Amino acid sequence: MPDYKYSAIDRTGAQTSGKIQAPNEDQARQKLMARGLMVTTLAAEGSAPKPVATAATPATKKTKFTFGAKVSPEDVTIMTRQLATLILAGLPLLRALELIHKQERNPAFKLVLGNIAESVSQGNNLSEALAAHPKVFDRLFVNMIKAGEAGGVLDKVLDRLAKFREKAQRIQKKVKSAMVYPGVVVTVAVIIVYILMVKVVPSFQKLLADQKTEMPPLTKFVIGVSKLLTDFWYVTPFLIIGIYIGGKAWLSSAKGKEIFDRILFKIPKVGGFVQIVSVSRFARTFGTLMSSGVPILQAITITRDTLDNVVIANSLGRVHDRVRDGEPLSVPLEQAGVFPQMVTSMIQVGEETGQLPEMLNRVADIYD
Repeated sequence: MPDYKYSAIDRTGAQTSGKIQAPNEDQARQKLMARGLMVTTLAAEGSAPKPVATAATPATKKTKFTFGAKVSPEDVTIMTRQLATLILAGLPLLRALELIHKQERNPAFKLVLGNIAESVSQGNNLSEALAAHPKVFDRLFVNMIKAGEAGGVLDKVLDRLAKFREKAQRIQKKVKSAMVYPGVVVTVAVIIVYILMVKVVPSFQKLLADQKTEMPPLTKFVIGVSKLLTDFWYVTPFLIIGIYIGGKAWLSSAKGKEIFDRILFKIPKVGGFVQIVSVSRFARTFGTLMSSGVPILQAITITRDTLDNVVIANSLGRVHDRVRDGEPLSVPLEQAGVFPQMVTSMIQVGEETGQLPEMLNRVADIYD
């Protein structure tokens, strides 16, 4: 495997260089980017180092082929970290955008970055350029950038936003990993029940029929389901598909999602897990927005819109109205009944000491 020499800028903005082994130049670059390095030169050992981004690529050049390409959250996180690193290192915003655009390998994201660089070159703010791509950059992202621009601390906000997204993605991976085991258990349970229904229950049906006794309603129901699955087995796939489509449509509705989330809260252990994840997401998002200078009412609204759990999101809608009317944040949060007592108490202390953003981030660290 060949060695590649590189020069790069690390997360602190310092210049660094070294060697890395990789099958080809593209994979060498990807490995370095995964380490949080912004590559400036890269070449196989023995070759002359060549700049990864020399002259700025005109932003008006559009990527010709983007069919099937999507911009993933990981793409946005890497871009945010790279932009934060370059700005902290002292590069002008437009130059940093052009450098990232030059290196981007995802054709769909390359097109977006080109449009953003072009918009900034025409005199628009970065937040305005990002807002033109709502499917890639959500309201939280845009509003944090806007707050950073207004306060003259864009570099710090970008760094904070990169850390926020990196931590959020680590938590998301943990949640997905934690859900693998329950998913396997449920799948195995469904298969076992199906086998019992089509193999075991019919034999009991013959035994009960020979006794000529009145069967309880529940037994009749089980035998009826077994007979349906046995006699009309070819209907089973369509039944499963129908249940899946119907369930998905129901969960897509506001009422169905709210009922489902309320049920989740009441399931032993599962409810506690859902609450921990939701509270962590709430505190991390809200705290990051407040730390970046976003006004409290706007921060509540943005946080509400980013939460997956409808129960907590609806509670935040009511909290917003009461805070707007002059109440302290901790009072409606406590009365909402979905936040642990420790969380509301810590938020109350944060309000009283004038350290609400720091306290929110501390809550998020505890629940992570």
